[in-house]
Amino acid sequence: MASQQQSAPARPARRARAALAAWRAPGGARPYPGEGLGLPREGSGSVAGTGRRLAALFIDWLLCMAIAVALARPRPGDAGYWTLAVFAAQDAVLTALTGLTVGKRLLGIRVARLDGSVVGAWALLRTLLLLAAIPPLLTDRDQRGMHDRAANTVVVRI
Repeated sequence: MASQQQSAPARPARRARAALAAWRAPGGARPYPGEGLGLPREGSGSVAGTGRRLAALFIDWLLCMAIAVALARPRPGDAGYWTLAVFAAQDAVLTALTGLTVGKRLLGIRVARLDGSVVGAWALLRTLLLLAAIPPLLTDRDQRGMHDRAANTVVVRI
């Protein structure tokens, strides 16, 4: 009976060590974002960092806000809705055609499909999930948000 009580706390610790060992690559090195996708560790084609992605999003949002205010001249309380509409349109169209938005281009990153094809119509699904706000926050080891996994895309450095 005493041995059963002592082994119970050891099991979670053993599971934690096993999980940590599974997380590490062979040879003890920690895997890097994009390794499981066959992407390089650094340089062109490597997974873009969270900071660059957020900065590109911020640049795109400010640009869309300026466009919305200049073109629609909304009432003070409606500027956010117009900005959201312009942002959704520019993100879906530019990502579908080029994989780039203005902010992504300025920061040297782009959206790429894992199979190498153009993003195309998948950009619409990716944009809708991006606008939902929560899916981009749910990332995996490769720093791909739920919106990227759904569209089979990854944001990489140019």
